[in-house]
Amino acid sequence: MDTAEPRVILTIAGSDPSGGAGIQADLKTFATLKVYGAAAITCLTVQNTTGVFAVNPVDPMVVREQAAQVLADLPVSHIKLGMMGNREIVRAVGKILAGFKGEVICDPILRSSSGRTLLDDDALTDFKTEILAQATVLTPNFQEFRILTGIEADNEQEIDRAVTRLFREYPTLKVLVLKGGHRREEEDEVADSLYLRDGGEIKLIESRRSRIRTKNTHGTGCTFASALAAGHLKTGNWPEAFELACNYLDQLLRKSADAAIGKGTGPLLHHLYQD
Repeated sequence: MDTAEPRVILTIAGSDPSGGAGIQADLKTFATLKVYGAAAITCLTVQNTTGVFAVNPVDPMVVREQAAQVLADLPVSHIKLGMMGNREIVRAVGKILAGFKGEVICDPILRSSSGRTLLDDDALTDFKTEILAQATVLTPNFQEFRILTGIEADNEQEIDRAVTRLFREYPTLKVLVLKGGHRREEEDEVADSLYLRDGGEIKLIESRRSRIRTKNTHGTGCTFASALAAGHLKTGNWPEAFELACNYLDQLLRKSADAAIGKGTGPLLHHLYQD
């Protein structure tokens, strides 16, 4: 990489004042993985480790201008998307993506861990046509995957059919990562699944590891998607980026497991990561 002008990841997402998720988690992830991160904020949230108390969307034109000025100035190769908040912001971000030629990593933040809706239900159609239709990578957890695909059953046959349907419906999609942390939580093993478009086929790569039982999981989804984006910026290879992201999150979960930060679902301690 040319250190005189390093490539940049732009995250477009909501702000978490407690520092565990959203923009804050994204930038911490980029920094600890040694890539440069820029940020455009979509929503100002009122939250801490015990829950989300309010979501205040930013003016859509301000969201668009934040991103536009970064893209006009910095060598952005990847855009990572998080919480959008409402239909108007979804449409504004869609216009940003229309002129972007790099990788678009979409982490579909639809609900908080506590169950609060973070994207208006009436915005979901726009989210699919404006965001998913331009994404190259999608990183849902199992609940988000169900919302996007409409599947009910948790079995491999149904999941494979739904994945195939997503790749067929969204031609720009190269990679889908189905995160396993919120799936089959009674089991002692976590399986993350990478589905990779390879010509006319879809290849599956799985990463399995022991489940780390801890209350400190705030921001894991944001962190994983950001690590995946950073990994691809560094390697140019999605399977390698997937392995990096899985290992990164596993290390942070282990290092953060016994920490006591906050009164609720604690954050990951990104600063403890060791390469």
